[in-house]
Amino acid sequence: MEGRPPPNLKDPGDLAAYRHELRGVRWGGIGITLVGAVVAALRAWAWPAIPALIPLIVVAWGMLLMLTAIALRMAYHARRMRGQ
Repeated sequence: MEGRPPPNLKDPGDLAAYRHELRGVRWGGIGITLVGAVVAALRAWAWPAIPALIPLIVVAWGMLLMLTAIALRMAYHARRMRGQ
């Protein structure tokens, strides 16, 4: 990943690829967060034996992953846009 030239954001193809790459990272964290929300709903509805802490941990993990991914990608793309 290092040493790649900055994307040409004036080119529609490069711009679309750049946006797709950023979107993909965010969806990973959002997906894990949604899994945690589903586990919480299933716990309330069908699996009351599951400790309440489990869905909270999964949701917190997904949020942390999403925020970490966004921060890392922002730093990476800032370096990439500078051409480093």
